Amino acid sequence: MGIRVYKPTSAGRRNASVSDFAELTPGYKPERSLLRPKRKTGGRNNQGKITAQHRGGGHKQMYRVVDFRRAKDGVDALVNSVQYDPNRSARIALLHYADGDKRYVVAPAGVKAGDRLSNGPEAPPVVGNCLPLKNIPLGTSVCCIELRAGRGAVLCRSAGTQATLMAREADWAQLSLPSGEVRRVSSSCRATIGQVGNSDHMNVRLGKAGRARWMGRRPHVRGTAMNPVDHPHGGGEGRTKGGRHPVSPQGKSAKGGSTRQKRKPSNSSIVRRRKSRRYGQLKLH
Repeated sequence: MGIRVYKPTSAGRRNASVSDFAELTPGYKPERSLLRPKRKTGGRNNQGKITAQHRGGGHKQMYRVVDFRRAKDGVDALVNSVQYDPNRSARIALLHYADGDKRYVVAPAGVKAGDRLSNGPEAPPVVGNCLPLKNIPLGTSVCCIELRAGRGAVLCRSAGTQATLMAREADWAQLSLPSGEVRRVSSSCRATIGQVGNSDHMNVRLGKAGRARWMGRRPHVRGTAMNPVDHPHGGGEGRTKGGRHPVSPQGKSAKGGSTRQKRKPSNSSIVRRRKSRRYGQLKLH
């Protein structure tokens, strides 16, 4: 796992880099039974209106069905291969269970072909195994964490992320998340031991706009270059923001202000909020 830097044979290649894919299993092919067609939306909803900006184009992809529940207890699995997934920054591992079942899971750092993994309360707390938080020793790094038992992992699924199990009290466990937030989660929720692999993903430099277009990212136009009808920063003689602080196209603050609902029910589960880059510690209302 590392970064390979291109030689500056052109302006687009200068300072560009790519993952060396050293952790992938050579000669693998995606499991056909776990592939699904992936239809592009171009950032539009069912009414044809753009709801996600700067989306469209990109290379055709097939979706890999990933098992985020890890609910197959008591059956050992052999890691057949570690594979590339175009739909996420992390790598995925193909598991062959003893009963013949095949499933993809997010691959933690250090998991390689030939390893044996298991799920459930009886599984040992070693890297790659998935078990309830109440069975994991305190201070352990975990990833792929459930927020509701049985619903599947939603936290710490991207490349290089991990959380730390800090404490347990009654039926709750406290987790320190990568953002700095400390959150209460039910002890019956499951998590995978270890850190998500491909931690060098954040260091990859695209080098040219074309690589972003291959990923389905369209150009980002500045608000000040638009007309007033298109953006709050638009219009005016010369370069101006209209005498206001930077905002999004919808008029919301772009300086790191809180966008969380004040009366969201899960606010009670947050022990300590993450710190804002600009305003410091955010307050719960």
